[in-house]
Amino acid sequence: MSESRRGLLLINTGPGKGKTTAALGTALRAMGNGMRVLMLQFLKGSWRYGELEAVEAFGGSFVIRQMGRGFVKIGGAEADPEDIRLVQEAWTEACKAMVTGDWDMLILDEINYAISYGMLDAAEVAEALRNRPEMLHVILTGRNAHPALVELADTVTEMREIKHAYARGVLAQRGIEY
Repeated sequence: MSESRRGLLLINTGPGKGKTTAALGTALRAMGNGMRVLMLQFLKGSWRYGELEAVEAFGGSFVIRQMGRGFVKIGGAEADPEDIRLVQEAWTEACKAMVTGDWDMLILDEINYAISYGMLDAAEVAEALRNRPEMLHVILTGRNAHPALVELADTVTEMREIKHAYARGVLAQRGIEY
């Protein structure tokens, strides 16, 4: 096996809990190695999550930007035009972040949802990821990762639910789910 170093494309997908949490863990590891990390949250935006408080301690070396209004597209509802506009803005921000050289790792949190809901074009995302700077690591999160992105990725992890407290009526817990 030849030794090569390059930016990797990782996908955390599947119906189980932990996709964003795994990305945050990888980001923490990157920070410990002197890397600069940007997380763009494509749909989140209405809650104050614990990770937002935690990254403030890192100053500008780890930045999280909430780009949406909160969870969208529940059930069979059509996507709200405002949510589509915000996803497009988040994608524009992601494309800029890829080329600035300011970041060593870019996390596109919940982008897989935006694509699967038809709010963002998978082919456009794949093309931008193919053309990103050589050493930029990118992590995509969210259920239903598009097959074209799965094919392009270096590492794909599928979280599957075996058991979840919510199914037994236990509500989301601060510090665990948010």
